[in-house]
Amino acid sequence: MSLKAVFFDVGETLVDETRVWAGWADWLGIPRLTLMAVLGGVIQRGEHHHHALELVAPGFDLAREEAKRAAAGAPNTIGLEDLYPDAMPCLKALKDAGYLVGIAGNQPPQAEAALRRMGLPVDVIATSAALGVEKPSPDFFIRLAQAAGFPPDQIAYVGDRLDNDVLPARAAGMVAVFLRRGPWGYLHALRPEVSQAHLRIDSLAALPGALAQYARKR
Repeated sequence: MSLKAVFFDVGETLVDETRVWAGWADWLGIPRLTLMAVLGGVIQRGEHHHHALELVAPGFDLAREEAKRAAAGAPNTIGLEDLYPDAMPCLKALKDAGYLVGIAGNQPPQAEAALRRMGLPVDVIATSAALGVEKPSPDFFIRLAQAAGFPPDQIAYVGDRLDNDVLPARAAGMVAVFLRRGPWGYLHALRPEVSQAHLRIDSLAALPGALAQYARKR
């Protein structure tokens, strides 16, 4: 069956999170390099990325700190300036090619609101906050397929992580696309499980062509 929809993870797939992590380092009063290095260790051990913040700031409470930052006029948010340069052209190219295009990642309500304000050329924005479940839960991908209105085998899911994106998307019956960029992408590219991705790309600029070629072979 032909592909009808393409969904994207958010962080380090569409959005460069450099400014987000630098903002947390500045807020917590630690060197940016320190937090980035700790994050790398957390990723290598397969732990939740919030653990990096807990390690450098014992007792860290995300909801409390998010509220404090917002009250201080330094909210943790994303904007158009955080998109990778290839993100918008890729979204537009896929829309023009006739795909239903969507965004679906583990994101809080404020991130979903920020994504909607960007006016991106997408049909669906379905974050974990809205779906009520986080990746890598199978329910996330079941609800994603329901939101798309297509069976899983007609949906491609693009992400930079094996654990949260590629492997659970494949298990759900979707076409799993691994994007090798960002800290997770470069580290996960070294793992043998990367061979389970249906497609592997180094840039979203390569995605429309890769999907077209894959569809011809199905």
